[in-house]
Amino acid sequence: MYDAPVVNNFIEGVIVRRLAVSLVVTAVSAIALWAQPQGGGTARPNVVLIITDDVGYGDIGSYGAPDIKTPNIDGLAKAGTRLTDFYANGPTCTPTRAGLISGRYQQRFALERPITGVAADGEMGLSPTGRSLPQLLRNNGYATALVGKWHLGYKPQFSPHAHGFDAFFGFKSGFLDYYQHTDGDGAPDLFENDEPTVATGYLTDLITEHSVKFITENARKPFFLEVAYNAAHWPYQVPDHPTRAANNGRHVQPFDQDPSTRADYVKILERADQGVGHILQALDRLGLASNTLVIFTNDNGGEWLSRGAPLFHRKGSLWEGGIRVPTIVRWPGRVPAGRVSPQVGITMDLSASILAATNTAVPPDARLEGINLLPILEGRAPAAERTLFWRVRAGGLDQRAVRSGDWKLLRDGAARVLLFDVRKDVSERDDLAPSNTAIVRRLHQLLSGWENDVDQEAKAGGSARQPVP
Repeated sequence: MYDAPVVNNFIEGVIVRRLAVSLVVTAVSAIALWAQPQGGGTARPNVVLIITDDVGYGDIGSYGAPDIKTPNIDGLAKAGTRLTDFYANGPTCTPTRAGLISGRYQQRFALERPITGVAADGEMGLSPTGRSLPQLLRNNGYATALVGKWHLGYKPQFSPHAHGFDAFFGFKSGFLDYYQHTDGDGAPDLFENDEPTVATGYLTDLITEHSVKFITENARKPFFLEVAYNAAHWPYQVPDHPTRAANNGRHVQPFDQDPSTRADYVKILERADQGVGHILQALDRLGLASNTLVIFTNDNGGEWLSRGAPLFHRKGSLWEGGIRVPTIVRWPGRVPAGRVSPQVGITMDLSASILAATNTAVPPDARLEGINLLPILEGRAPAAERTLFWRVRAGGLDQRAVRSGDWKLLRDGAARVLLFDVRKDVSERDDLAPSNTAIVRRLHQLLSGWENDVDQEAKAGGSARQPVP
């Protein structure tokens, strides 16, 4: 088995020396091999991956929330391991979800910003390669379902089914009216598989109900279920009050007349936590909990009503508040209960971890870029030092970032380069660039090499229908 720090050092050396792209691919393949399972278990575990939307790092009780009650999510932390240094692949919805489904950096597919409406981005999406997370699980005999948010393309060739999901109930846009189930243009956007459908009810509750239904119907076979809640994404429409639905689904800013409140946000997120409770109860009722890997995470940092403390900034940026997210892993008998792990991770690590946990064969041409975190969380392998990259060029921002070990370099625009020790300075208040120029140069070289690599692949024919800048 490969030693994780050695693999990371090898990758850094490859990039710094700017060797051929083929060597970069070789290094990535080594990581993919390292991520494979360590031997066969007799029973293939079920997997339930729960993703909330635009929730702040400090919005969960076990992450310090003082005003939001999340007993069910916190129960996962008590029964599993909570990660403190886990990151989303991107600072917004589409990029992170592309990283999850592909298991690779989303920049390779030119998906670096949220897909907007059908009129503007109808041709944009993640094209299937036959190597996506749900497809590989489906090839391995798993029943697969996505319930909730997709946000990776409107056309059928970009649909969840095209990527290997047997079943899909949810929506394809970036957000949905919780009651009317319409997108930002007021158009219906609720689907049952690839067909438009109509349902009555609060969207969070519908996602929970369909998730429980899928678990119940597939209790006698191994399954993978992605539960992608819209909560707590705007519009901030509280449950049980359809007549108070905010502005027909428009985003309410703090400077608007009669804006939404933190109290509204709390109710929305607490309803999602109740949904998590119903899903966990279904696993218990059906006798599946002991053989089910449950992962809770979030797609990016929170919006203006969220609480990101102790992190700085929010969704859309590459400051910690935009990309560091709460993440919890529960796997009875495998992942220790009640532990807190400082292991650095990223969304595409979940892809590699799920495939390894389910003993799913991963073809070399899948070229996974995440690692299997489970041996580390289980205590069978030492902590791995990571080097991770981000880039955002949307919403008026032009930022790049790299975290290598405890060092994080943030390039904000062309001229502003900042360096932080994010282990000691999680709030990113103390810029150490002036006294550590050698580290700045090293990290900047890594970042430049990574950008060149992903951009070359995207221009050579990445799987997104979006022009590469």
